[in-house]
Formats: sequence, C-alpha cells, structure tokens
Amino acid sequence: QVQLQESGPGLVKPSQTLSLTCTVSGGSITTSYYAWSWIRQPPGKGLEWMGAIIRDARTYYSPSLKSRTSISRDTSKNQFSLQLSSVTPEDTAVYYCAREPYSDYGGGVSNGMDYWGKGALVTVSS
Repeated sequence: QVQLQESGPGLVKPSQTLSLTCTVSGGSITTSYYAWSWIRQPPGKGLEWMGAIIRDARTYYSPSLKSRTSISRDTSKNQFSLQLSSVTPEDTAVYYCAREPYSDYGGGVSNGMDYWGKGALVTVSS
C-alpha cells in the first residue's frame, strides 16, 4: 500500500516562497512509469495540477505556474518537494501530492491519480 504525506508550513507571507515536502512510503519514487505530482485546490474552486517529477528526475509544470514552480526530489529519503515562489493570497489552497501511473508521460493529468496524500492547507497571509 503506497502512502503519501504532505508536510510544511501552514502559513506563508505574501511574496515569500511556499515549500512543501511529500514523503512516500510503500513504494519508491524511482519506480518506472509513475509520475509524482503536486495538485492544489483553492477554497471553493476545483483541483489544479501544478507539476510532476518522474523516475529520471525530469520535471513537468503547468504553463500557468511554470515561472514560479520548482519540483525536486531526495531519493535517499523517498521524498519529493514543491517550491512556489512569490506567493499571493490567491495561492491559498489545500496542496496535495499524488501518484499517477503512465505509459508515455508528457505532463498534465492523463490517467488519473491512483494514490493521494491527505492534503495540507497553506494560507498566504501577512
């Protein structure tokens, strides 16, 4: 059973960088044919895919967030991380990490996530 757990500060000030880490257990983030994604949901809005990292450390980002987003990983800890810079109150959301199986990955969401973290609420406020 794969489990994902988000961690990081729940409050970030405007203009600062939001940083979250996803710790994965029950499966390796270097396993082939899985994309490890970050997805968010602002209050009262739908889910937004932000980006993903795959086995060979290639990263993919949403075009609308690409200039502010960075995804990295620490294979020794089986973790992957999200950094979102220059945040504003509009970045307030529940942030999820998730796993998506794929056969030929090109970014975005194709097959749907098979495992999700519980989500972490991040509020951007001074």
